[in-house]
Amino acid sequence: MAKKAVATFAAKAGAKSMVKCIRMEKSPKTGAYVFTEQLVEADKAKDYFASKK
Repeated sequence: MAKKAVATFAAKAGAKSMVKCIRMEKSPKTGAYVFTEQLVEADKAKDYFASKK
């Protein structure tokens, strides 16, 4: 399961709206769960969760 945290940022003229995506991944080294965060454009959020990396 992946969580999606949405944050709003002040958009300048011509700037894309960004969202903060948080993905839960299992570490191959320790077996513990690790959370990775990344800022992506709002229309590419589904692609971020669909991809493995």
